[in-house]
Amino acid sequence: MKEFKVTYFFDEDHYIRRFIYMESQEKAEEQIQSERDRYISFQDSRGIYHELNTRDVRVIQLSEYNRIDKSKKVSE
Repeated sequence: MKEFKVTYFFDEDHYIRRFIYMESQEKAEEQIQSERDRYISFQDSRGIYHELNTRDVRVIQLSEYNRIDKSKKVSE
């Protein structure tokens, strides 16, 4: 499974971000497209619960995300 970052922009200053796991970019796009004009709910990385009406979103951005484990030291 790949991790994808989905960002919902309401205007230039306000957005909500979530992470989804899908087999491919195409499957992630299909998931986002299936959520158009309806309510979705999810918890963000801090555990905060969100209910979002995607009809109120101006832009949705989807990109593959490669999480970096910050607990490991990088050797020089």
